[in-house]
Amino acid sequence: MQNIVTSIDLGSNSFRVLKFDCKENRSLCEFDTTVGTADGLSKTGDISPEALQRVIKAILKSIEVVDYDPTKAVAVTTQALRAANNSQEILETIKNKTGVEFTIIDGKKEGELTLLSMQNALKREKLQDDNFVLLDIGGGSTELIIYQDSKSYIKSFSFGIVTLSQSTNQEKDLIAFEKEVEAFLAYSDKDISDSVFISTAGTPTIIAALKHGLDSTNYDKHIINGTTLTMSEVIKIQEQLNSISKEELKIKVGIGREDFINTGMHIYRLFFKTLKKEISIVFDDGLREGVALDVCKIMIK
Repeated sequence: MQNIVTSIDLGSNSFRVLKFDCKENRSLCEFDTTVGTADGLSKTGDISPEALQRVIKAILKSIEVVDYDPTKAVAVTTQALRAANNSQEILETIKNKTGVEFTIIDGKKEGELTLLSMQNALKREKLQDDNFVLLDIGGGSTELIIYQDSKSYIKSFSFGIVTLSQSTNQEKDLIAFEKEVEAFLAYSDKDISDSVFISTAGTPTIIAALKHGLDSTNYDKHIINGTTLTMSEVIKIQEQLNSISKEELKIKVGIGREDFINTGMHIYRLFFKTLKKEISIVFDDGLREGVALDVCKIMIK
């Protein structure tokens, strides 16, 4: 078991666990659920007691499903805990109740680890891995990474599907978001016209699943990985989702995502526009894989 690592990603909306074999470079077991960590955060400035209980419940369930020692898991958390006034109190309670000790990572580190996972995924799928733009749409933040000439340019934006959905003026915030993206692209001064546009996280992956006729009940990452999406396909699926009932929407996108998926699609479309891309390649790989791979580099030396 010395080559096995368990990584945990507690996001602003999702909770993901991975047991990974470093030697074989493959997943052994996974656990995913929605916990809504950032739900209400923009109004109160705190992680709510309800969100805390959802996280604890998810961790305990994951220990049962994945079968790992919580005290040895490598666990990271992102924007919701970065922003919350009560983050230390929340993390201490989680550790006392579950044994899992989380580290809050900043946006740059989040981007670096997500990049690591995507480089691994692209090599695995035998796709171009030396010139791409990577988009990670999170619950509390969104990361954009330009990778060229073995160098990365990372920007973390404090806009995510949960925070924007619960904004008092979403239209205004989306305009501000777009301006920030344009400013970063201008500042980086990189020609991305030939860069492959890659996207990850819940919004792109569930859209990709829907394109394949799948939904939250029969989601299969092996089918999703490498799926191409166009702006027109995103718009078409967004229109379809906006025309169904909330109960149908829960089945399509998963419980806990139904209130945020429309905002996620607006964010996705924003990046198609600002990056001037017509096609995006979708992958399920993300932060938890990057955390595991980062540990593996040390373990297998």
